[in-house]
Amino acid sequence: MKAVVQRARDANVTVNGEIIGEIDHGLVVLLGVTHEDTEADAAYLVNKIVNLRIFEDEDEKMNFSLKDVGGSLLSISQFTLYGDTRKGRRPNFLQAAKPDAADNLYQYFNELVTQQGITVASGKFGAMMDITLTNVGPVTIIVDSKDK
Repeated sequence: MKAVVQRARDANVTVNGEIIGEIDHGLVVLLGVTHEDTEADAAYLVNKIVNLRIFEDEDEKMNFSLKDVGGSLLSISQFTLYGDTRKGRRPNFLQAAKPDAADNLYQYFNELVTQQGITVASGKFGAMMDITLTNVGPVTIIVDSKDK
């Protein structure tokens, strides 16, 4: 699994003109799932993401995690993270997991974040979504479960 993690002052996701998920302060996570990913990959990412020390302390040092600052998480399923652009000009998405498997792991990821005491807002799996966020810093980190 791959996650693009962005520190946000606020964020929301809209489907068909309606806001279906929003947070005030926390992280926006774009989550991609590939074929061989398992629940263990989701657990690894959740542990890594909620404990990443990417929020500033009183000395403006990144010393606090999402758990430390009491932030929320906006979770967006993003199969295009597995887009392969090595050949041609149109990415292929053969490495992205099939929708049923990807949705199951995406929902499992969200459940695990909630079990960590973090409020989770989410997009709609498979829908065309508009994501709006104020990226603070900016801080954007890529976390891949294959890097463990």
